[in-house]
Amino acid sequence: QLQLVESGGGLVQAGGSLRLSCTTSGSIFSISDMGWYRQGPGNQRELVAAITKGGTTNYADSVKDRFTISRDNAKNTVYLQMNSLVPEDTAVYYCNARFTSPFSSKVYNYWGQGTQVTVSS
Repeated sequence: QLQLVESGGGLVQAGGSLRLSCTTSGSIFSISDMGWYRQGPGNQRELVAAITKGGTTNYADSVKDRFTISRDNAKNTVYLQMNSLVPEDTAVYYCNARFTSPFSSKVYNYWGQGTQVTVSS
């Protein structure tokens, strides 16, 4: 079992920056792919950014060149640096860990409780 705890959300003006952190318990962080998702009011949850256990990253088109995902395996933590924020980035942001068992190939998904990001115009 893996527990994820997000932090770093808050209220910021348009053009500002925030850094989200997601710290995990358990011993499988370094062999898990990690991601940040968000869900705005009335919207479905969507992928914002992801980083594989090998360090490969990908981003939603709407956040490319503004957001950066990174991970520190020594601290069991994944980060999301968000710059040039716009009101459309307002959402609850969720951390996700995706682990594939090397024995059964079963995929396990773990989620944090979410952190609110509000961008005012």
